[in-house]
Amino acid sequence: MSVLPLVFTSGWASGVNAYAVVLLLGIFGATGLTDEVPESLQRPEVLIAAGVLFACEAVADKIPYVDSVWDSVHTVIRPVSGAVVAALLAGQSGSLSELAAGAIGGSSALASHVVKAGTRMAVNTSPEPFSNFVLSTAEDLGVAGIITFAMFNPQAAAIIAGVLLVTGLVVLYFLVSRIRRFLRRRAQRREERRLAERVGRPPGG
Repeated sequence: MSVLPLVFTSGWASGVNAYAVVLLLGIFGATGLTDEVPESLQRPEVLIAAGVLFACEAVADKIPYVDSVWDSVHTVIRPVSGAVVAALLAGQSGSLSELAAGAIGGSSALASHVVKAGTRMAVNTSPEPFSNFVLSTAEDLGVAGIITFAMFNPQAAAIIAGVLLVTGLVVLYFLVSRIRRFLRRRAQRREERRLAERVGRPPGG
C-alpha cells in the first residue's frame, strides 16, 4: 500500500491540472528523481504532448468564461487521466491493485475537478478579470508544489491534498448561489445569441 498516498495526491492534482501532473511525473521519472514513475510517462512524445497541452491550459484557464468552457470539456478527461496515472503508478509499484488505484485516482480527480469548475463559475460572476488569473496561477503552483513534495514525502502530501479537497468542497457549498448566477447568465447569453441570429436572417431564411 506504499503507493496509495501518491495515487491519491496525483488524482487530486489531476482534477486541477491533469497535463501538469503527467508532465511533472514524467520529468521526475526521466531525471531519476523517483523510481515510482513508469516508463510510459517518461517517453519523449508523452512529455511533449503534455507540455503543449499544459501550455494551452495555462492560457485558457486564465481567461474569464473561457476557463469554464475548458473545464466543461475536461469533465471526462481529468478523471480519466487521474485514473490512468494512478493505475500506472500502482502497476509500477506492485503494492496496490491497479483497479483499486484507478478507482481512487479517478474519484479524487473527479472531486477536485468539480471543486475547480464550480469555483471558476463563481469567480466568473465577478466583474473584474484578475481573479481568474490569480486563482489559475495559484492552482498551477499548488499542483507543481504538491506533486514535487509527494516525491519526497508522499504521506504528508496526501494529507495536504485531502485537506485541500475537503476545504474546496466546503467552499463550493457556500458558493452555490454564485454558481447559479453564472449558469443563469450563460443561459441568458445563449438566448440572446439565438435571438440575434434569428433577427439577422433574411426573410424566408
